Amino acid sequence: MTAIEFLRPDAWLSDNGGPRYAQLRRRLEEGITSGILPPNSSLPPERELAEITDVSRVTVRKAIQELVRDGLIEQRQGSGTFIREPVARLEQSLSHLTSFTEDMAQRGMETTSKWLERGVFAPTEQEAQALGLSETDEVARIYRLRETGGRPMALERASLPLDILPNPLEVKTSLYEVLSQRGLRPVRAVQKISAINIEAREADLLSVVEGAAGLSIERTSYLDSGRVAELTRSLYRGDAYDFVAELRL
Repeated sequence: MTAIEFLRPDAWLSDNGGPRYAQLRRRLEEGITSGILPPNSSLPPERELAEITDVSRVTVRKAIQELVRDGLIEQRQGSGTFIREPVARLEQSLSHLTSFTEDMAQRGMETTSKWLERGVFAPTEQEAQALGLSETDEVARIYRLRETGGRPMALERASLPLDILPNPLEVKTSLYEVLSQRGLRPVRAVQKISAINIEAREADLLSVVEGAAGLSIERTSYLDSGRVAELTRSLYRGDAYDFVAELRL
């Protein structure tokens, strides 16, 4: 069955099936799931799609916008609307304090980073409060795009006191590897996870559409002595991660 045949309204459009945009959205999602609309294939233009499905262009536009928001299709400026390549979801445990590099290595996956910021700075109010710094102290800060297999996965910004990380340029891949060499690796952490809609700049870096679902994680890590060692704020693609915690009675 061709994509055009699949989208003909006879088999799926009905008066009692709910809003027309919702019926069209479900039909398109079914086509994506079944492979009739394969990854990287293009959808017909909005006008043509309205003619094929016997609905208005407004209806088509609303169905498309919902699928874009959910990460199933993408609109490429000047090229059209395409079915997105599915992103393999990764499960990350909340029970163990590991780095992104270590998490991916355990899965046999290599990681790369694109540096967005790395150096010594005057601390922000949040950094000073979280790390126990004075107004005259400085903070080591690294901010990078984390990738796996060349695919953007997360944005990670870490801030540390200078006596824990004197030279941020030492960090090439794993921050925790550098801290371990200094005998200053954190042993526990407190994390706060929030669901957010990704804003334009971060969406561009993560190769998702503006407003796509994301997971914001703020983590405060501690040394064995109880001292705060690290403040990390990360933004993960919502279509790529599941965070899992084991609970016991």
